[in-house]
Amino acid sequence: MYILKAEHSFDSAHFLAGYEGKCGNIHGHRWKVEIEVQSEALVEGGQLDGMVIDFGDLKKDVRAIVDFYDHALIIQQGTMRKETLNCLLGDGFRILEVDFRPTAENFAAFFFNHMKEKGYNVKRATVYETPTNSAAYEKSEVK
Repeated sequence: MYILKAEHSFDSAHFLAGYEGKCGNIHGHRWKVEIEVQSEALVEGGQLDGMVIDFGDLKKDVRAIVDFYDHALIIQQGTMRKETLNCLLGDGFRILEVDFRPTAENFAAFFFNHMKEKGYNVKRATVYETPTNSAAYEKSEVK
């Protein structure tokens, strides 16, 4: 099995609504996202001879989705009062609402599924909240 990995980072803030502890407050991270793709075989012939895929394409697609979340406040839909949200937006802040609680675990599944939808044979997506804390998501094959 051949496994390729591409990674990219973004800086953003989030909070975990309903969490009793520090993470219930708005705080920031330098998130690192790693996407691993897999293949049993290499391409034979042509420009991609001896490769699984073109690293340039994989890096471009990882960068595109990750950069979308850079320098934003990421919140779960419905967890901020409309008045607060409207004030922040009115003051020009970049707020991204997602339909999941913005944890490393949920982001790992989100990035996995996004890259799968782009046509990649994704093995695993790993999201680091800090240099030493990460969550990974991979689908097990049901036989």
